[in-house]
Amino acid sequence: MSTTSSAEPSATEIEAALLSFLEGRVKAPVAADTDLFASGLVTSLFSLELVVHVETTYGVAVQGDELRMDNFRSVRAMVGLIERLRSGRGDGARS
Repeated sequence: MSTTSSAEPSATEIEAALLSFLEGRVKAPVAADTDLFASGLVTSLFSLELVVHVETTYGVAVQGDELRMDNFRSVRAMVGLIERLRSGRGDGARS
């Protein structure tokens, strides 16, 4: 029997968790590719909460070039951001 407590969550698990978090906060169904800003589901204040949630839940630091709206526009974009940051391929290293 394997345990997942020490393993990092997969992209599918991250997507499901983010969808659950968002749906709990906005009290509406959210699709993984929904533009959260254009739909009005995420305000500028809530976007800051999303950054903190992503950082604390997934143990990443969103800094520099990675701290942009496009990385939080949809759940799929956030999953991509988390995976890049966890693998050390963040765009923040660009000059």
